[in-house]
Amino acid sequence: MAEEEFEVPSPHEHAVEHGAHSAHGSDSFASGIAVMTAVLATLGAMFGYEGGATQNEAALLKNDAAITMTKASDKWNQYQADSNKQHLAELAVALPGVDPEKYRADVTRYKTEKEDVKKESEALEAEVAELNKKSEEQMHHHHLWARATTAEQIAISLAAIALLTRKKWLQYAAYGVAVFGTGVGIFAFLQG
Repeated sequence: MAEEEFEVPSPHEHAVEHGAHSAHGSDSFASGIAVMTAVLATLGAMFGYEGGATQNEAALLKNDAAITMTKASDKWNQYQADSNKQHLAELAVALPGVDPEKYRADVTRYKTEKEDVKKESEALEAEVAELNKKSEEQMHHHHLWARATTAEQIAISLAAIALLTRKKWLQYAAYGVAVFGTGVGIFAFLQG
């Protein structure tokens, strides 16, 4: 006796086959859902790409901030070293048997170097603050793209359920979520 193979179609396959065998040769409900799903998938892919790009930009800015903070820290260490040298030169001025003018010149030189280093350190710290601010702005932008992508994915899921259950209210819910997601995506685009 030969083995017979049975194929059990999935609900999606059944819905597609049902659409192909409808009375007029087309099922406008299924066709509308299919077109909507394709459009939403495209929008979702675009929103997802932009979300990833803004997240990467935020990470790069945060990395630049960390590198710049290290440079600022190095400058503050140099400032501290110059302060120590200045203090030692000030002590040396008062020591007997040394040339006080040489050490007074050192004190003046270290004071000047310290001020230059302090300005560089403060400028680097301001740059760190600006980089961190830009990173936070990019993360905010990323969250907008992520919300838009998530809404499109939810709309696609609702559309699939609407197709399987043939419930019009689910189709309208999918449209509503899709419009919301598209609106958030447009807002994210305009923010960029």
